[in-house]
Amino acid sequence: CSSPPRVETAAEHERILREIESTDTNCIGPTLRSVYDGEEHGVFMGKLDGRIRSHDRDIERMCNHHFQGFVDSITELLKVRGEAHKLKVREGWLMASMEELRQCRIQQKNIASTIDKLQMCLPVLEMYSKLQEQMEAKRYYPALRTLGQLEQTCLPRAGQYRFCGLMADSTPLLRSQIRDTAMTHLRDFLESIRKHSDRLGETAIKQELSLGAGTESNGQGGSPLSEQDSGILDVEDDEEEEEEEIPGAQDLVDFSPVYRCLHIYTVLGLRDVFENYYRKQRRKQARLALQPQSNMVPLCRFFVVEDHILHTTQGLVNTAYVDELWELALSKTIAALRTHSSYCDDPDLVLDLKNLIVLFADTLQGYGFPVSQLFELMLEMRDQYGEILLKKWTQTFRQILDQDNYSPIPVATEQEYKNYTSQFPLQDPELDKAAFPKKLPFSELVPRVYCQIKEFIYACLKYSEDLHLSSTEVDDMIRKSTNLLLTRTLSHCLQNAIKKRNVGLPELVQVIINSSHLEQACTFLEEFISNLTNVPPDTANSTQLYGTSTFKDTRHAAEAEIYTNLNAKIDQFLQLADYDWTTAAQGGGAMTPSDYLTDLITFLQSTFTVLTNLPGKVAQTACMSVCKHISNSLLQLLLDPDVRSISIGALHQVNTDLLQCESFARAGPVTGYQGDTLILAFSDLRQLLDLFTQWDWSSYLADYGRTTSRYVRVNPHTALLLLDKMRESGKRSTMFAQFRKTDRDRQKLIDAVIRQLRTLIAQQQA
Repeated sequence: CSSPPRVETAAEHERILREIESTDTNCIGPTLRSVYDGEEHGVFMGKLDGRIRSHDRDIERMCNHHFQGFVDSITELLKVRGEAHKLKVREGWLMASMEELRQCRIQQKNIASTIDKLQMCLPVLEMYSKLQEQMEAKRYYPALRTLGQLEQTCLPRAGQYRFCGLMADSTPLLRSQIRDTAMTHLRDFLESIRKHSDRLGETAIKQELSLGAGTESNGQGGSPLSEQDSGILDVEDDEEEEEEEIPGAQDLVDFSPVYRCLHIYTVLGLRDVFENYYRKQRRKQARLALQPQSNMVPLCRFFVVEDHILHTTQGLVNTAYVDELWELALSKTIAALRTHSSYCDDPDLVLDLKNLIVLFADTLQGYGFPVSQLFELMLEMRDQYGEILLKKWTQTFRQILDQDNYSPIPVATEQEYKNYTSQFPLQDPELDKAAFPKKLPFSELVPRVYCQIKEFIYACLKYSEDLHLSSTEVDDMIRKSTNLLLTRTLSHCLQNAIKKRNVGLPELVQVIINSSHLEQACTFLEEFISNLTNVPPDTANSTQLYGTSTFKDTRHAAEAEIYTNLNAKIDQFLQLADYDWTTAAQGGGAMTPSDYLTDLITFLQSTFTVLTNLPGKVAQTACMSVCKHISNSLLQLLLDPDVRSISIGALHQVNTDLLQCESFARAGPVTGYQGDTLILAFSDLRQLLDLFTQWDWSSYLADYGRTTSRYVRVNPHTALLLLDKMRESGKRSTMFAQFRKTDRDRQKLIDAVIRQLRTLIAQQQA
């Protein structure tokens, strides 16, 4: 029963022995612990001793086998010891030689290092010497570049030497000295630009003038006035200088201080500081240039300099900065010009100012500055210039009209005739053939007014030149201005001349004749403008002259004034009328016309002799107007509220006067009327008087409302008013003849007619 556990124990001991033989000494602890933890510890120790003895026997056998080899090895080792001693002695000699070689190599290395250091220091010394020479020669920009090379390249390569430190400490002072000196030169440049560079602006304007002169010489037009004519530009224009080539900005101004200072500040890393300073100073100078001046040369000079700086430097001034200054200068300049021009009332001064602005605008436009606002200003000034011209020509026309004698121009010789026809385009072949002496149909004011209109057109053309306008725009501008001259200025002057109290009928007749000739001359004015502008008058969009309507209005006003004057003269005669409204009818004797009417007819006959010279139907219209006015005036005398009663005898006297007027009309005071056309002016009064003097009430009442009625022009209201006055006259006469049957019957008849007239009027109103 106990044998199996022993077998297992023996196997376990065998396993432990194998592990002890094969396991590392550091890891044998667990194996030994299992031995001591077991129950057969003594047995295991016996087996362990047996295994040790077995291994000892194996070692002994191995030593015996290798003993001879060991002896041989010892023998050879003794031989090697002698050789090793010799080698050690030789090694000592080599070590001493190597030490000497090492020291020699160290010396060579030190020499090479010294040479290298000296070679690095020499450029520093040479560069510093060069820097001193450049500073003494005031070549600051090269000195600054040398200083940069010294500081950035040479000194770092040289190393930390005391003289390098001294040099490094002195570089900020040198930079400050260069910077301050460059800034001083820049200030001197800015001061010289402000004080002593006026010729730069003058030269820029001269260049523009030379270009304009060249354009004009090539037949492409030019300015109507030169800078000498303007009297504003302070530009010298000697003949010798004209022949010489005009220098540019770079030839007149030394810009090198700006470039040097820009480069220096750029190298110093202070470009922003320099740009801000430069722009700030130039802004101040721009404000000084914008102060009131006698000319625009300073402002022109300022922007010529800025343009040169813009294109010759990179970023010192940029387009935005220049545009900002230009906008500021342009706005202030335009405001000042607009203010000053508004106070100007001399067209020559406005023209001079316009020419100056044109030169200024064209000059700066050549440098790329936008000048459209300046040309817009000149277009605004054009309207003002036109108004000033209109005021000037108002005085001229008034003077011409006041000095005119309103009589046809007598011409005694061929030369006088040519002088007048050269001033005014008279188209009259019959007058050309007439013998001398002869008379021109118009008065002196016609050729004078025509010449003044042409002068006005020339004045308008002067302003339009050099404004870069097309021919059509110039033509339209001149035509519109001329229309204003005709429709407003000349028309107003003619109207005032017509309405003067001292203007008589002969003068009014001459005004009508003059207006007709001026109206005919408008065609020649159209051609005159077309020849100046090279725009045909029949162009689709061309403005037509309103001269025809203007002179027609003048003629109509003169005609109306003739009618008014004639009617006023007639009223003066009618004021002398002294009718006896209570006179009795004469038995059978013929009545004579009133004295005032006889005088009036005599006056009209002499007057219409003068009016026969009027063109067209003016005389006929005047005569018809006179006859109507006489007829209406006689009717108003009958219907006057102050005349309360009218006798049949008074009506017969008025009828006699009317017969005299009709006789005047039949005699044909003016030619052109056919038949009894002029007598129709008296139709209303004639039918009324016939109705009362013939007492034909039955026919009137029976035929009323018919176009065939004999009394178709008699208004029932008028008839009723006159009939009331006759009834009042009858009442007064019957107070002394109450028992006269005929008078009583007449009164009854009048009352009956009055009732019928009132009934007729009531029917009309219903």
